[in-house]
This record gives sequence, structure tokens and C-alpha cells, in this order.
Amino acid sequence: MCGIVGIFDLTGNREISRDLLTRMNETLHHRGPDAGGLHIEPGLGLGHRRLSIIDLSSGQQPLFNEDGSVVVTYNGEIYNFEELSQELKSRGHIFRTHCDTEVIVHAWEEWGRACVERFRGMFAFAIWDRNRETLFLARDRLGKKPLHYARVTSGELIFSSELKALYVHPLLKKDMDPTAIEDYFALGYVPDPKTIFKGVYKLPPGHTLTLTRGNLDFTPRKYWDLAFEVHEKIAEEEIAHQLIEQLTDAVRVRMVSDVPLGAFLSGGVDSSAVVSRMSSVSNEPINTCSIAFDSHRFNESEFAALVAEHCHTNHYVEKVDPDDFGLVDQLANIYDEPYADSSAIPTYRVCSLAKKRVTVALSGDGADEYFSGYRRHQWHMNEERIRNLIPYSLRKPIFGLLGSWYPKLDWAPRFLRAKTTLQALGRDSVAAYFHTVSLMSDEMRENLFSPELKKSLQGYNAVMVFRHHASQAPSRDPLSLIQYLDIKTYLVGDIHTKVDRASMANSLEVRAPFLDHKLVEWVTGLPPELKLKGQEGKFILKKALEPYLPNDILYRSKMGFAVPLAEWFRGPLKQRVRDDLLGKSMRDCGLFNMEYVEQLIRQHQSGLRDYSAAIWSLLMFESFQRQIVHSNTDEQNPVERKIPSSGVLNA
Repeated sequence: MCGIVGIFDLTGNREISRDLLTRMNETLHHRGPDAGGLHIEPGLGLGHRRLSIIDLSSGQQPLFNEDGSVVVTYNGEIYNFEELSQELKSRGHIFRTHCDTEVIVHAWEEWGRACVERFRGMFAFAIWDRNRETLFLARDRLGKKPLHYARVTSGELIFSSELKALYVHPLLKKDMDPTAIEDYFALGYVPDPKTIFKGVYKLPPGHTLTLTRGNLDFTPRKYWDLAFEVHEKIAEEEIAHQLIEQLTDAVRVRMVSDVPLGAFLSGGVDSSAVVSRMSSVSNEPINTCSIAFDSHRFNESEFAALVAEHCHTNHYVEKVDPDDFGLVDQLANIYDEPYADSSAIPTYRVCSLAKKRVTVALSGDGADEYFSGYRRHQWHMNEERIRNLIPYSLRKPIFGLLGSWYPKLDWAPRFLRAKTTLQALGRDSVAAYFHTVSLMSDEMRENLFSPELKKSLQGYNAVMVFRHHASQAPSRDPLSLIQYLDIKTYLVGDIHTKVDRASMANSLEVRAPFLDHKLVEWVTGLPPELKLKGQEGKFILKKALEPYLPNDILYRSKMGFAVPLAEWFRGPLKQRVRDDLLGKSMRDCGLFNMEYVEQLIRQHQSGLRDYSAAIWSLLMFESFQRQIVHSNTDEQNPVERKIPSSGVLNA
């Protein structure tokens, strides 16, 4: 896996600063510690950091075609590169290496922008074609690999794998986008294509961006999306058989590596499925890695050990202290913008463990989205049955009133905690699902934000992110709709971000067979009732795996990858929460109602409420401000950190 950077002069052929490009490139050293390279010509600079996986002796980047007119800097893996190289050789292209990078160059020469449609894998790359005077940026279909870009005031386009490289550029404006702040406190991440800063973007999954000098059209072009077209009806047994074949093939192509390879193994269905398929196609025992917790509520290590024994793996376990909050300050520098999924901590730890044994690890990411493994899918479909029985004109006032009246009983048994359900029943399907997945409700964000921030939002609400994607959804089936929403929002903005940054911080490549686009296209075409059957999520996946994994693994309750935030904030981090969230930085930024922040802390620490998710999101935002915003402020020309009348938040 690798890191890429670039500077492109949109207006002419001005000289690119080698020093600046080098400094940008070196911020990504962790993504590619094995080698680094630059290419600079008038009006263009490309940089690359390499983590060597395939063809270790060659394949250094930036990499050129035969006559040097086309050059690429690339992050990712093209799993079908060998068959593509054979096809391209038959068309007269000459290869100098045996790596997947060179395939991209010749595919561009042969098929132009349509080259991305031929690739099976995860990728983000930039191609410069000198003869066409064209810069072509591309991101894989499902957004496994990141790509950020911005136009700076000098008229240059800058791009990189991580935001930290863009922050090096002295002309990058760091004006916080108020709508991104609203999105973050609703979802826990800043959804694509936004970043926390106005004018800085993520290239959306399944999109390309084509730029030529003098053409200032920055509109990304979509080249792929899911169809959710249901296949012709076939027997359930045959579907299960085809599923195993497809999953095994997706695993097999991801096991090509010239460096040590293994897998994450939590003991859940998804990682266990991947390990089972790896073992079935490997002649040697595979390496598996797990972390264990002292707390039984979070510890799945016994289930991981069961799968490791069943599949005869070389299994490695490392115990993590349940009070493992030493990474709190590092997270802002790993993620570069506010990011509030606390499972980033154990994810980082398991990546660190895996790196001691392997350079490439396979994961089970993606199965929950496509096979409906989340409990929230069950809750939503149960609510949908009620929504379908009662007209919205009646539901909205009745359940809206009940939802506002019913107390928030965080301390009570689950069957008494009905406030969220009542509120969801008073909404339409898209707003209800948004409400279900939100870290903070509309009411909480209304209370949290300062009058100045609310004014700058000009009526914007983060539900608009979901409504935008819902308007483009190819299916109106209620389960398919929320799966589509998860794929466009949570999978990309949360899961992919978490795994990419945590793994790359440890110079580890992670491959996800469940996110093979061919497998995803096939699975999304299965009847919805085979994914969520009654209250059983991932129904057909579990059925297909019954001959290969113990039922104790397939049909146990889902645990997730959590950390004990509620206890931390009432115990070892109690004073830190108060110091950080009630300190000068938060008070002076002008974004928050500090009386409400103090109320959240007081009620949580007293045990009256569980506001751990809200407090964690505030801690991560405070850490971002302190470590990223403040440390990148130009000390000789400081920008006032206030909310101007323009509605843009100055860093």
C-alpha cells in the first residue's frame, strides 16, 4: 500500500517547488516506508511513498509508459493485473515490470477514462498524460482508498492520500465548513465529498476527475454504482453454493503477495468466513491475529481461538488493557479531521499486532452492509411495518408527541428505552434511519451549537446527506434503501476511514474480500428476504457457511468492536473530560453552547444519562482543534478563529 501527492498548475507551466512537494510526500512516509519518488516537470509535480507488496525489486513510482509521456502515482492493488497485462501485451504494449502499477499506465493509453471500468481492486491514482495535457484522478468503486484534493489561491490543484499532506501547502485555506461540523456531530465523521475545511474535498467512490489547463470544471464523473437488481429466482441451496464460490474467489485473488500475509480474526461471522476461505485455498496454515480484553463484555478472543483451531491457523493474540486510552491524543493526527468512532482504538491495536507478523492482512469489512448484519436494520424494518400501517399524517403528530414526552431512560432495561423508537415512528423512512444512526439527535445538536453556528448553517441539517443519496437510490425496497445509504455514508466515511488510517499508520495493507465489487454486485441482487429473514441478519451468508464454521460462531449474538467509553468518562478520564471540554479552547471557538456541554458532562458523570458518544465526539473535535487547527495556523499572520458574517468558520 502507498501514499500519493501531487501539485498541478491549472493556469500554466509554472515551476513546481521540489521542496514543497518533498515535504508533502514525506508526511505520508508511514503509508510507504520502503521507498519514495518524485516526478517534476513544468506545471506538474507527482510524489509517491511505497509499501512494497508485489514485485519488490521494481515497480517504483511515479512510473512511466515506454516513451515517458504518461506517468502515474498510485495507491492500491489491482487484483486482475495479470490478465489485464496479457490483454494489453496482445495489443502491442510493452511492459518493463511485473507489478500492477504498470497496468494502469497502459490501460489509460488503451482505454482512456474507461480504464477504471476494467480494474478489479482498490485504488486511488493520478495519471498525467503530457500529449493530451490531461491530469486524470480516480478512486475505486467502493472507496477503499482515499483521495483528497483542493484548489489553492495560486491556481494550483493539490491532491493527496491524506489531508495531512495538503495541510503542508502554505496557501491552503483552513476555513471550517459549518455544514461539515453539523454532519460530524450527527454522524461521527465528515461524509464524502466534504472534508472539515471549506473548498477541500474527497473524491467520491466510483468517481473520476479529469482536468486540463485552463478548464476549471471540477465536477467529478461517476463511472459505477450499485443497481440492486434482483436476480432471476433460483433455489436457496444454489444461492448458498454460488455465494461460497464467489467469496472464495474474492479471497483467492487477495492472497497474491510477495510479503507475509495473514488475516484479522475477531471470532465474528465475517472475519471467520474470510479465514475459513483462506484456509481452504492455502497449502500452508495461515496467520491470524486477534486482540483480547480483560472485560468479558468486549472480549471475543475465545471465539477467535475456536475458529483458529477449527481452521488450523497460526494464531496470535495480544491482550489490551480495557483502559487503553493512550491513543486519544494520537487519533487527531492519524485521522486529520474530526472522527468519532471509538473503535478506532482497538482497530489501531489489532493493526499494530498484525504488523509484527505480516505486511498484508485480510479483513471481514463490508459484510454487515451488504448482508444486513446490523441490529439497526432489524429495528428499522420492524418500524417500517408500523409506518406502513399508519399514514404519515397521523404518525407525525402522535409519535412526535409521544417521542418528546417519553423520558430518556439510559439506565433502564432495553425494553423500556423506547424514546428513539417513538421518535423514529414520527418520521419518514429516510429521516427515521438517519435518526437511528445519529450520534446526537437533532434536539441535542440544537442545544449544543451556539447561536452563531446555527445562524451560519442557514437551515442546513445533516439529514440532507441521506436525502441526497436516497434520491439516487436504485431501489425503493426499504431494506435495500438503507443498505444503499450505509454503503454511501457509513461504509465510506466511517469504516473505510477507520481501517485505512489505522492500518497505514502501522504500514500495514488491509484487503477486504467482501468488498470485491463483483461479489457486491451479485449480493445486492439477492432477494432482500435472504439477507434479513425475520430477525436473523446475514441469513444466507450464515446458511452458506454452515458446512465450514461451527454454529456457535455463526449464530451467537453480535458483539462489535467497542471500548468502555461510559466508564472511562466517569473514571480515569473524568477530570480530563472536564479540563478539555470546558477549557479555553472550546470556550473561545464560538461554536458551542458551553452551558449545554457542561450539562452533558455533569449528567453523564453522575450516572443519570449515558452521553458517552456525545462526549467522545466533543473530545475528538477539541483534539482536532488543538493539534491540527492551532498547529497549522500561520503564526506570522494568524487568522481570527471566529464566525464571520459570510458563514464560514475561520480556523
